[in-house]
Amino acid sequence: MVSISLSKTSRQQASSTFNTMMKKRWPVTSLSLALNQSYCSSTAASTTPFPLKHVTKSNFDSVLSSLRYHIRSADFVAVDLEMTGVTSAPWRESFNFDRYDVRYLKVKDSAEKFAVVQFGVCPFRWDPINHSFIAHPHNFFIFPRQEVSIDGRAYEFLCQTSSMDFLAKYQFDFNACFHEGVSYLSREQEEEALRSMNSLYEDELFDSWRDLKEAREMQLVNIADVLFTERMKNRLREWHDRLLRDRNGKSEFQGSLNDSKQQFQTIFCKMRPAVSLNGFTSHQLKLIQSVVNKHFKDLVYVRVSGENSCSQQLVVYTDSDDDKKLFMKEMKDERNRDIEMKIRAAIGFRHVIDCLSSEKKLIVGHNCFLDVAHIYDKFLGALPLTAEEFISSVNKYFPHIIDTKILLNSNNLLLQRMKKSSTSLSSAFSILCPQSALGSKSSHLLVQQRVKVEVEVDDMRSSNWNSGVKHEAGYDAFMTGCVFAQACSHLGIDFTLHSSSENLALNEKLQKHINLLYLSWTNGDIINLSTGKRSSLSLVSSNKKYQYPLILFSHIVLIWGFPSKLKAWEIRECISKALGSTSVTTVYHIDETAVFVQFRKKEMVPQFLELKESLEKSNDTVLVLHPLAKLLEGGNTRASSYEIYKEICSSPISKVLFADQAAAVGIKWKTKLVESKVEVGAQDNSKSSNAEHSLNSGENTNDPLPGQASSGEIDDDLFYAAQIKQI
Repeated sequence: MVSISLSKTSRQQASSTFNTMMKKRWPVTSLSLALNQSYCSSTAASTTPFPLKHVTKSNFDSVLSSLRYHIRSADFVAVDLEMTGVTSAPWRESFNFDRYDVRYLKVKDSAEKFAVVQFGVCPFRWDPINHSFIAHPHNFFIFPRQEVSIDGRAYEFLCQTSSMDFLAKYQFDFNACFHEGVSYLSREQEEEALRSMNSLYEDELFDSWRDLKEAREMQLVNIADVLFTERMKNRLREWHDRLLRDRNGKSEFQGSLNDSKQQFQTIFCKMRPAVSLNGFTSHQLKLIQSVVNKHFKDLVYVRVSGENSCSQQLVVYTDSDDDKKLFMKEMKDERNRDIEMKIRAAIGFRHVIDCLSSEKKLIVGHNCFLDVAHIYDKFLGALPLTAEEFISSVNKYFPHIIDTKILLNSNNLLLQRMKKSSTSLSSAFSILCPQSALGSKSSHLLVQQRVKVEVEVDDMRSSNWNSGVKHEAGYDAFMTGCVFAQACSHLGIDFTLHSSSENLALNEKLQKHINLLYLSWTNGDIINLSTGKRSSLSLVSSNKKYQYPLILFSHIVLIWGFPSKLKAWEIRECISKALGSTSVTTVYHIDETAVFVQFRKKEMVPQFLELKESLEKSNDTVLVLHPLAKLLEGGNTRASSYEIYKEICSSPISKVLFADQAAAVGIKWKTKLVESKVEVGAQDNSKSSNAEHSLNSGENTNDPLPGQASSGEIDDDLFYAAQIKQI
């Protein structure tokens, strides 16, 4: 059975042994009060402690080593993310009429524009002695702080009001995130930072050699320069000669060159005596460099980087030419080490992702396609342009991913267990893990076989304690792992026979569920990360009374920029009068400025586009009398085939209205004709087989809102208006 509790007795025992006990395992009994508050209250946090480790930059390094151990020994790792938003514009919501490649583009846009502010990681390890899973929930606050300069630009991300309000509703600690969040670099950013900083170092070397060349070629035509140069030569000569007379006389020569202005300070650099030059202008430093190179063979003028990117000018003594070469090599090696250490420190939270990837663990999420896209974008590199490339790349880094939402919806036994309830994470947790949630008063639930889960916290003295709260990433990751463990039990996986050497990801009862992710939960559109193939999981609800025709993307015309007052039924009426009463099967609003129109036959797509173009080229009298006049009123109506929709969605621009987005992308023509009917057929044959799927919707309305469709009966007899041939 699953339970998490900290009874009064346990709390007293924990308090009494606080300073001596390094590890504590919380047995499962009940968290009624905590879960009641987390599920039933939107404003009050639970008061019963839940052993959830919060991680910020102050304790990240100490947590990382122990987390690596837990991940290596885990049977699976549950993850969950909290973001600053989901969609950058209303038309970028997931629609029924989004083809799989368009769905990916919308997810890509979301991952690229919004930030991840909290990352939950919860390793689960099977304990064969106690016959239970041991969970280690971690809640990371992360923030894309610019620790190293890559291209000079600051990080930017969007915040969606509804998402931020959602986070605030569940007591998200914004101060902890922004002030103490762990920063990170993606692998791509790390490589770019190395190139950038090495390039900067090479530029510094080039500048040094350039300064040396300029110093050698400097003509002392100014009397002030002549006097300054002579004075510097004398002062360096004095320091140099004293050094040679008594190499152990640091106390003697240290004060001899120091002055009241502190322009000369004697220090040591790489165990060699050196002079630090302070308060000189760049021109004066070039003169000093010229003096060193012309008059002192055993002195080296160098520029080294100090803290806060400040450079320091030094004149260093070397014993010989070989010593000089060795010194320059030491300086270069130190510079490289500093660069690597600085970048390694900036990698931050990505060390956790690298560990998950290298260990090839089974990653468990809930409805996690967007989560996976965020992980790729934030910690690996720029998201690929196509869904196919993304799928191939993700599988290389994370070969075993499982989505508990698909697991729940694809198994009849689990659906019966859920009693056709919502498969949201909180709902699944409360039903499949009844002893961890309030409201499970049915005694028969308690006698059914459960998988026991215990929560373990390492080093209590350094742990941050907080109540488990729904929609807190670490707690949601824990709930996700618990749901997965219970689902596995209902699938017939006997963990009592499971050994630590077995790879749970290779279990034959899980194989058909692994690497399947929802491209669209609402339509049951699924992508297989192992094969790249797409499929559809039927989502049937008893309250659905109508079913729309199959979506055929080659039958669709995209129309935008029409008069805002037009409703869906009016658009249908206009087109039906022109092309036939049953020519249109569906009108689907993207937003108030754009619609999809699906025709009964794909041949109608070019026919409609040609008709529209012809009308726009005709005289005003013909247009006013035509059925499409209302649709074309104002002269701003645009139309194209479905492919243009994909092109518009691929743009990083995000205008609020779709019509404005199309204009910003640079689409200015009024009608984009399909090149040939053969091309239309080819597109249909290549894409429709996998892209066609059923749409479930509520009752039809004559005036649907944006995002809803209107559908009509499909007749066998179609007729076309005479205007097509006449015009």
